[in-house]
Amino acid sequence: MDWKLVNSEYLYKEPWLTLRRDICETPAGVTVNPYYVLEYPDWVCVMAVTADHQVILIRQYRHAFGTVLLEIPGGVIDPEDPVPLDAARRELLEETGYAFEQFYSLGAVSHNPSTSTNLTHMFLATGGKYVQAQQLDANEEIEVLLKDVNEVEQMLKEHQFVQALHVSCLHYGLEKIKELRADMNRGE
Repeated sequence: MDWKLVNSEYLYKEPWLTLRRDICETPAGVTVNPYYVLEYPDWVCVMAVTADHQVILIRQYRHAFGTVLLEIPGGVIDPEDPVPLDAARRELLEETGYAFEQFYSLGAVSHNPSTSTNLTHMFLATGGKYVQAQQLDANEEIEVLLKDVNEVEQMLKEHQFVQALHVSCLHYGLEKIKELRADMNRGE
């Protein structure tokens, strides 16, 4: 079922967004021209839980959507980040001022594999402690909120989160928390 790439041409190339136009051929011999592909760097997002069992949420303005949204910490994996986990640690510290004892990988998801090349690597971080002031980019204004795990679960049920990648991470994070609690109850 894989398509054959016949030709590829970059139309726009910037660090945050690259657009290319491909010409492809399907196994049935159908030419697909043009097929537009967006190239982004990979991203991370983190369901972060403090040492006193509070989930860290953030509020920030999202220009494309035109409003302030409730989200979880995360961002782009920089070239200086050797692995996604390093980006998760960095983003948490920069956006929230918290450092974490334990990280659990929750897998990776694509926001739209039909048009985009990148993945979002999801993590659950636990044991967070406030260690420094936020270190935000010049264009960032981020409000940090702390919510109980049960409250966040209810907020999900009420559709209070718009960012689909963050919704995925929160669902996987809540599953992992339940798994960790069950392991503790069994004495593992």
